[in-house]
Amino acid sequence: MSGKLGKQLVTLARQGGGSFKTVSDRSKIASRFSERLATLNIQIRDVSHIKTRHLENYIRSRQGENISSRTLQNEMAALRSILSQGGRNVLANPAHEKLSNQALNISGASREGTKVAISDERLREIVLTVSEKDSGVALGIQLARYIGLRAEETVQSAKSLKTWRKNLEAGNNVRVVFGSKGGRPRDATVFDKEKVVNLLNEAIRYIEKNNGKLIDKPTLHQALDRYHNVLRESGMTGIHAPHSLRYAYSKDAVNHHLENGMSRKEAEALVSMDLGHGDGRGAYVSRVYNRIDESDE
Repeated sequence: MSGKLGKQLVTLARQGGGSFKTVSDRSKIASRFSERLATLNIQIRDVSHIKTRHLENYIRSRQGENISSRTLQNEMAALRSILSQGGRNVLANPAHEKLSNQALNISGASREGTKVAISDERLREIVLTVSEKDSGVALGIQLARYIGLRAEETVQSAKSLKTWRKNLEAGNNVRVVFGSKGGRPRDATVFDKEKVVNLLNEAIRYIEKNNGKLIDKPTLHQALDRYHNVLRESGMTGIHAPHSLRYAYSKDAVNHHLENGMSRKEAEALVSMDLGHGDGRGAYVSRVYNRIDESDE
């Protein structure tokens, strides 16, 4: 592979837009694709030279590594976005005769995820382990658990801590602005305000001693890497990967709304909005986010 193709693909990946994580993931897939072409001894220098067989060979090589169909679906979605940005609309068509998910033998994977709500006991164990490595990350995962934050929202939460505390003290919920998916602010229900205010107080004291940051790294990308690496090293993998914190938030938030007189459908629709999914995905929240880990019962 020429360096020119790799740089071009990453540029097109960034032009596709989306959240920081979406763009970052797409850029990594662009780099992986160009590097794999080189490994397969496919010598091309421009996106206009990419052919059907190149994409087929890429997917086959990934299947040979036992990569899941769900992951490969995501990779093809990213590659289609890149190809579309590069004007290769025929190859980018999801219904392409040879490059559809079905034709590539990567269709049929469940979209319902593999995470479950992390138990309070498991969270306490993780917090103790993480605290020994990075107190800012330990505070972050607790904020994620009780406010329903995504990783990027957690890393950027230092910008909002004082505002959130002020809102909660005034009896309101919090508005998540920085790092939200698609840049869309969302209001999140806080069902345990005393606990969250205490966490906010602790986090504010922490950032005042650490350059105003929860994860003290020069760039957002480095901070996100630090966050994920510390959690992975501390055992937050598999069903209890970081997203399990949002699953736990969802379960408790639904129960909070039920206790306050809402019907289950109303509660699930509201929690869908709390999570940033929109009110039309309440059934998705019920089916995916509120699954239970039988080993925790």
